[in-house]
Formats: sequence, structure tokens, C-alpha cells
Amino acid sequence: MTVNEDRSMHEGGAMSTEHDVIVVGTGQAGVPLATRLAAAGKRVMIAERSLPGGTCTNYGCTPTKTMVASARAAHVARNAARLGVRAGEVRVDLAAVVDRKEKVVMQWRDGVRKRIQRAGDALTFVQGHARFTGPHEIEVNGERHRAETIVINTGARPLTPPITGLDTVDWLDSTRIMELRSVPRHLVVLGGGYIGCEFGQMFRRFGARVTVVDRGPHLLDREDDDVCAAIEDVFRAEGIDLRLDAEVTAVARAGDGMAVTLRDGTAIEGSHLLVAVGRVPNTEDLGCEAAGIVRDRRGFVRVDDAYRTSAQGVHAVGDVTGGAQFTHTSWDDHRILFDILGGNRSGGRDGRLIPYTVFTDPQVARVGLSEKDAKRAHVDCEVATMPFGHIARAIELDETAGILKVLLDPATERILGAAIVGHEAGELIQIFSVLMQAGGTARAIVDAQAIHPTLAEGVQSVIMSLDRYALR
Repeated sequence: MTVNEDRSMHEGGAMSTEHDVIVVGTGQAGVPLATRLAAAGKRVMIAERSLPGGTCTNYGCTPTKTMVASARAAHVARNAARLGVRAGEVRVDLAAVVDRKEKVVMQWRDGVRKRIQRAGDALTFVQGHARFTGPHEIEVNGERHRAETIVINTGARPLTPPITGLDTVDWLDSTRIMELRSVPRHLVVLGGGYIGCEFGQMFRRFGARVTVVDRGPHLLDREDDDVCAAIEDVFRAEGIDLRLDAEVTAVARAGDGMAVTLRDGTAIEGSHLLVAVGRVPNTEDLGCEAAGIVRDRRGFVRVDDAYRTSAQGVHAVGDVTGGAQFTHTSWDDHRILFDILGGNRSGGRDGRLIPYTVFTDPQVARVGLSEKDAKRAHVDCEVATMPFGHIARAIELDETAGILKVLLDPATERILGAAIVGHEAGELIQIFSVLMQAGGTARAIVDAQAIHPTLAEGVQSVIMSLDRYALR
């Protein structure tokens, strides 16, 4: 028995282990929260039914962005002649790409394990499926554990849509596609969101023929039309077939592959099928009913501004709560909840500024309002746009695809939102994110000396395209 354990009786006379805090799940909110609480003197238990590190480490950010890097290397090599460099035939060894991906994943997964181990006896790690058996009690591997505070960090997984015939083909999700060791002949992607776009472009650059099908009018259609159009132009230029405003009604076997039938009767035959149409929370076997935890109609745990569920003492963080499902948002959840549990703040989940990036090439990044968000909310704003290709550094790099877009509050000169499609857009959007978080005005960007030649000069240039900042 470690110092973290205290055996006591529960209902029915069976023994249970008492803790101060139980965390269910080792995702990007769960591990830092558990280790920090342990360091603060709490007796903490963390349970994990699968691999330490959650989605980001094992199935999301780490493996996908590692493979995106390989895909970009292939693309740059094929197109080196545009910079006067002659390269030979480019061949992608997908098995080697996957092996490299696995090594990187193992590195990060081991890092998670070591972080848990460094917490010492104050933190107990239990491998197994945790289920609620009551408001303050869970069961793992047949053993009961109790705590006044329990935190759910069970994450989400790919959604299986109710498409006729889908169960008759060997379709891929975002996890299984990263296990392929040879390049598909023709990859059909259902879904034009973040996951569908990243994998669609990745496998096109690996050498596959790719068709992306989405029922919306645009790829990434939560963005403004001009932002969507910028990335669509790139995809089409790379030879990706886009079928937009197209709904899949059926899937069937066809030869050694499968055929996807669209609403208009069109059939698309492919060798492989990736389904990337959303994610569902890992809550259906969590025992939420036993604890009185209310979920929404999609199964996500309902929480308030302080991450409190409907059950006293039970909180939820990360993807399982719905909303913005980003690793950095989950990590920020832990930061806020740690302060709440320590009595240093009362809330903070709602109304946060959440920047994000889609790791296509060029990247698509945004923070704050889009123009269509502003119009729906009747928010008055000034809008500045500029082609990414107007940036000197972009021309020098021959990375000119994309657009910069900024929304400004005309009364306060504060940035309401910004979107960038362009080379390293995820890095550039941080300029706007930090300024907005600090409550600064666009004047700070105008008055700063932007280093030449850098991509960040474009951030200043698009702001200065507004009449109020234009040089006369």
C-alpha cells in the first residue's frame, strides 16, 4: 500500500480505497492536473484503460503531424525545380514513414509515463477501465476507489456514421489509416474538416489519388468563404478531387476496393475509404447514470464555467465536454481547473480565446471571430484582407498561396478576429492571439518594427491596409 491509499468500508461491507482526487483518463488535461495536485500534497489516483497520453500523443497531434512532415518533404522534393534545384525521382516508403511516426509516438508516450512516475507515492496509476458506481466512487479491475473530487478526462473517438453498407467494407478511421504500410491507389475521404483535409493532402503527397467528399459547400466550412477558397485552390492545384455539396448515401464493395454512392447517383470507386465526419465522446460505458452525470444528446458531459458536472464533486475536462476539441484547449482546462480546485478562482472555461490551426500546407489558422460570425452576431467591424503572396518573404520562399484577414473593432481598435491561410500560419496567428489576450489594440502592431524579411511583416502589412493606418 502506498501513502496515497487508505482502505475503508463502503456500502455492502466491501472495502474501497480512499483518495483526495481521482482522475479518469491520461489525456492532455488529466496528466498535468494529476501530477500538479500530487505535488500540492493531494492523494491522487489516475486511471487509464488504454495507452498513456490520450488522443494527442497516441492517435492525434503527435503521429499525424509527424506524418505531415514526411508528406511535406516529398512535396518539396518533387517541386524543388521551382527553386532551381534538380532532384531525382521521389519515392515514398510509407512503411519507413510509419516506423518513424511510431518512434516519435513512443518517445512522447514514455515521457508521459515518466512524468507520472516522477510524482512518486502521492500519485497512484491504475491501468484499467474505470466506471462510476456512485457519485464519488469508481470501479477499476473489480476494485472500488472513492474520492470527494473526481475529474473525467476520457476524451473522444472517431464517429461511425449511419451510412448504408459501411459495415460491409474495410473502411479506415483516423487511427487505422496511420497503420497503412503501402500507399493506397485511390483514397476516398468522407469529410472535409480538419482531419479529412490533413489526411487527404498527406496521402496525395505520398502518391495516392485522392477524392474528398463533403456535404458542405466548402472544405473547412466553418471558415469564411475566402479563407475556404484559398485552401481549396491549393488542393485542386495538387490534383485532389473535391466533391462538395455532396452527401454519401451508400457504400459497397467493388472489385478489390469499394464504391461510394452520392445523393445525385454518382458513384466514386476507390481502393481505400477514410471516414472523418466527426468524433463522439467516450462516455457510453463510463457509468454516468450511476453518478447522476448528465450528458447532452451526443453523449458529451455537460459542464458549467467551473467544469462542474451535474454530480456534486465531479468535474470534466478536455474533449469529453464537447466544444473546441484541441489539445491546447484541454491543457488550458487543466490550468483553470487546478486553480479552481485550489480556491484561487471561481471559473474561466467559458468565453476563452481559443486559437487553432489546421495543419494542411499551407496551414489554416484562426483566432476570434470570423466575418460571418460577426455578421450573425451583428458586430460592427472593419475588415482587412491581403494575399499571402504580397509578403516579400513568401515570394522569396515561393510559398505564396493563401490569405491574411483581420477584423477590427472600429470604436476601440482592438482585434476581433484574424484568419490566415499561409506558410506557418499557426505561428503567425499567435501574434494576434497574444495581442487579443492582452487587450491591446492594432496600433501596437502598426508601431512595432517588423523584422525584414519575415513572414510576420505580413501581419503588419494587412493591418496597415486599413484606411486608419495607411501611410499617406
